[in-house]
Amino acid sequence: MFEIITHASIAAIGAERWNDMPKSDYPFMRYEFLAALESSGSVSGETGWQPLHVEVQKAGNTQLILPLYLKYHSWGEYVFDWSWAEAFQRAGKQYYPKLLCAIPFTPATGTRWLSRLESEESASLVAEILRKLCREYKVESAHLLFPQANASSLTAAGMMQRQGCQYHWFNQDFASFDDFLASFNARKRKDVRKERRKSVEQGISFEQLTGSDIKAAHMDAFYDFYVTTYLVRGQQPYLSKAFFHTLLEQMPEQLLLVMARQDNEYVAGALSFYDSSTLYGRYWGCTKEFDSLHFETCYYQGLEFCINNKLARFDPGAQGEHKIKRGFVPTPTHSYHYIDDQRFRVAISNFLEQEGAAVEQRILQLQNHLPFRQDDR
Repeated sequence: MFEIITHASIAAIGAERWNDMPKSDYPFMRYEFLAALESSGSVSGETGWQPLHVEVQKAGNTQLILPLYLKYHSWGEYVFDWSWAEAFQRAGKQYYPKLLCAIPFTPATGTRWLSRLESEESASLVAEILRKLCREYKVESAHLLFPQANASSLTAAGMMQRQGCQYHWFNQDFASFDDFLASFNARKRKDVRKERRKSVEQGISFEQLTGSDIKAAHMDAFYDFYVTTYLVRGQQPYLSKAFFHTLLEQMPEQLLLVMARQDNEYVAGALSFYDSSTLYGRYWGCTKEFDSLHFETCYYQGLEFCINNKLARFDPGAQGEHKIKRGFVPTPTHSYHYIDDQRFRVAISNFLEQEGAAVEQRILQLQNHLPFRQDDR
């Protein structure tokens, strides 16, 4: 029999048990990443992310670990359910808190649990755990965002699939950035080259820093850019400076920091993560607006890094149809949802069916706007 244990912090599980589990090099399921979110105060009950991590044991041995949160709002998720919350409120029901299995502030598809069990058994067990905890904590719903998981096992266990769309780049064994551009039609290729020249014309140069080349001063400068980008929109940043410095101390080998410099001063930066196959674009900021600087810092520099390091994919984050003409392809994403109330479950299931059909149709339409030569499609 399995024993399900919940923990109020990742530290209660501990790095030793966490790192003893089978895992990939996907950066966002590293103990160091999730622990940095909590130790820095970026994730806590006060910020609306109450840790409720699950450990499943059998005969005293850990079989599965599931990062989980009691969530008191829907910020920082990138799978939008505000209308669901409003419908619950109109019906006199409480949508929050809800159970959320996700990487906070990180809409990047990947593993969402560590397990010694077979894939199908793990997925079914996760769905069962989420249903059980909904009843135990008297919450109306549970949500599993951007998992790389066995879809049929999750849906068979009563979770509803929701489809979304992001824009990812896929490496076709390109030898250089020019080789990548050779796959574009002439007009789109000219547009990208013109856009890249703008940074040169503004006297901006770039540094790609990884590992020990990233210093604390670089991270301080980047954090100032990151905060400024939020403040100009009248918002507070999700993440603290302590979070970024903890990442620099504990997992620098999976960080790429692109810094833009003008007149010997840094003016912008983009922080990404990478593993053996994928670059994940995450955070960006600048001191002031420069023509096309965002595209160069966040996308083109990342593409060059992928090509030079033979990474298969570049996931630059959520949303943004503007990425298509720069060579990013519409890519389906998925989330899974359990709604305890039967009436709402039926209504939301119908909504997801209609929404999914619309998303699939939109992806087909967007294929017509890809910049590639017809003979390369």
